[in-house]
Amino acid sequence: MSVAFVKEPNEDQVEALPERDLGTEPNFVTPRGLRLLDREIETNEAALDDARAKGDKIAMAMINRDLRYWRARRSTAQVVAPQADSDLVQFGHAVEIRRPNGRTQTFRIVGIDEADPPQGRISYLSPLARQLVGKEEGDTVRAGPDDAEIVAIRLDEDAPIP
Repeated sequence: MSVAFVKEPNEDQVEALPERDLGTEPNFVTPRGLRLLDREIETNEAALDDARAKGDKIAMAMINRDLRYWRARRSTAQVVAPQADSDLVQFGHAVEIRRPNGRTQTFRIVGIDEADPPQGRISYLSPLARQLVGKEEGDTVRAGPDDAEIVAIRLDEDAPIP
């Protein structure tokens, strides 16, 4: 049998990794979100240098894939700031809602890569964000199984990146 038909494992060969999904929605970001994208690129570039120094080809392949993703996200990022003179909920706003049991929660509407629901940052594509956008204080929106009232809309400065 010809050697051309035998697949011998090669320690220098790394299987091609599938690309990360970039999605088809616009890549809206807050100013904080843009800084986060820049930080991801810097972090991955440093990790790539480290993997190269160690000769870790698997890590290099994974980091290169992630770098392609973050660089593509950075190149398509559209910084969006809410209009200061509007009373309507917009991308970038922090919105406080009151649930029927009296509990209040605050959510900031942000871009896809910046979303962190446990920290109160929800993607503009999330069902709750879609319910909130275009509403004003006093309006009622569907928030999970119940309705909730919008009690405040703020244009807080973005928190520093830890």
